[in-house]
Amino acid sequence: MSTFDEKDLIARLQDESTRRAAFEELVNRYSKKLYWQVRHLVVDHEDSDDVLQNVFLKVWNSIGNFKGDSQLFTWLYRIAYNESITFLNKKKSQVSIDDIDDGIANRLESDAYFDGDETQILLQEAISILPEKQRAVFTMKYFDEMKYEDMADITGTSVGALKASYHIAVQKISTYIRAKEL
Repeated sequence: MSTFDEKDLIARLQDESTRRAAFEELVNRYSKKLYWQVRHLVVDHEDSDDVLQNVFLKVWNSIGNFKGDSQLFTWLYRIAYNESITFLNKKKSQVSIDDIDDGIANRLESDAYFDGDETQILLQEAISILPEKQRAVFTMKYFDEMKYEDMADITGTSVGALKASYHIAVQKISTYIRAKEL
């Protein structure tokens, strides 16, 4: 298939005889984008891999229910977003949030899959202080350059609220970075 036809892929995913090959194509096409969405929220590589695996399991088990009301990627992104939030909530109940936030710089510096400099580590630290929904909104807009309308589909939040959330997140990040640079 030289040009991507989303409707064809969906049809093949929903047909038992072509489902496995179509699913492999879906994973190859979207895993990197979804990984980074999860990674920006979850931060840790191993945790991100675990969450992404759960995302694809959910997709496999529920592709027959996909109605096509949104783009396939938006649907996948919504599943990844929800799985990331579920993971973070579960992790929060097991560990104090201070332990999570205090260790982010150390985890990133020792992470073989993170090759950022001090500025990128500082940005990740600043992002980690945001509430989960603001963190998600910021990462979708800043890293993925997603449109507010698509973000609204994923999060179930109005465009106006998303714009406000992004603006507040940017202010918090700027304040955090300025305080650290002093």
